[in-house]
Amino acid sequence: MTAVTVTALSKQRRSKRIDILIDGTPVLSVTPDIALQFGLRTGAALSESRIEELRAAQLRADAMASALRLVSYRPRSEKELRDRLSQRFADPALVETVVHRLIELRLIDDSAFATSWVESRDRSGPRSRRMLAAELRVKGVSREPADAAVETIDEADAAYRAAGKRAQLLAGRPFEEFRRKIGDLLLRRGFAYETANETVKRLWEETRGSVDAASGEQV
Repeated sequence: MTAVTVTALSKQRRSKRIDILIDGTPVLSVTPDIALQFGLRTGAALSESRIEELRAAQLRADAMASALRLVSYRPRSEKELRDRLSQRFADPALVETVVHRLIELRLIDDSAFATSWVESRDRSGPRSRRMLAAELRVKGVSREPADAAVETIDEADAAYRAAGKRAQLLAGRPFEEFRRKIGDLLLRRGFAYETANETVKRLWEETRGSVDAASGEQV
């Protein structure tokens, strides 16, 4: 197999990558780590098979770097990571290799992801266990870790927190309007009718009391 000679190694202006030039033409760009790993230097001989090894090694490194960036922004489920990598890298085997490596490094853990997701959603917009479990299924989390994560949710407390601000805005409105708007909000958040009904009653009593107190009337 005919070998070619590296005529130059040129650092790219806007990145840390290095262009490998053969007869003055760039044939491949690699990161400094890959260049060091393969002992690249001007005058080095590269066979076609060696160039393919270089190409494959750089592709693996790029896929791993992309995966690490994705999980550094926020926790990801295994399915989310696989889907995002598949959008950029066409080789399914490469994607699986990278995903499994991150699982080994414990940077991907669907149980930990489910717990983090539930805690975040409960803080930003409380909702029912059922809705949270459905969201986790969309993220590709299997039933067991999803169920374990949502089990921590107190539905009565979550419903109360979900509707608290809206109840304050509706203070002083007729009961039917209050019941309809608060009830609809809670049903949209996935709460059962019974939970929504009890929450409406609780918030109505609290807001009615605050309105009466503000007006100076006897409660």
